[in-house]
Amino acid sequence: MPSNVPPPSFRDLLANCNRSAVHLEMRDAYAVDYEKGPFADWRAGHRHEPNDRASWWRPWLDLVAETVGRGVTMRRARIVSEPVSEYIRYEHSGTFTNVAAGEQVRWLPRRQASDIALPGNDFWLFDGQLVQWNHFAGDGSSQGPELAEDPAAMKLCSAAFEAVWGRAVPHDEYEIR
Repeated sequence: MPSNVPPPSFRDLLANCNRSAVHLEMRDAYAVDYEKGPFADWRAGHRHEPNDRASWWRPWLDLVAETVGRGVTMRRARIVSEPVSEYIRYEHSGTFTNVAAGEQVRWLPRRQASDIALPGNDFWLFDGQLVQWNHFAGDGSSQGPELAEDPAAMKLCSAAFEAVWGRAVPHDEYEIR
């Protein structure tokens, strides 16, 4: 992409997606504000009530539902250490919302990923043709995305995702350990 052209928004990336959007997450924690926000609420005991959709539906879920409604398959795989971190417990407790919006989600214990060649960063792969790397600092704060159209990167990401997906446990079957 020319440097003078602003990168597309994530919404635009999904809007231009025709077949598939896959996301691999490999961290045990992302930037967390322990004092306020959804994670703090969860730590204080708040849990989403599956039957009270209005209380947990949010713009991200609208975007997922729109994308899946156009026939795009959205899959997310999470590689996690066991026993899981507090943050992964939090993610797991709210993942039913992603599933309700149409996203498929699976979990793979890190020990079962030891022999899979994995990229160095979390990523999204759109239609197998465009990679968005998600860069994070050591504290889990986002360092911004980076787009790549390198065929070798796309091949690595596709192979890694499919290997993880093939071994991973569907969300509704994965038990937190």
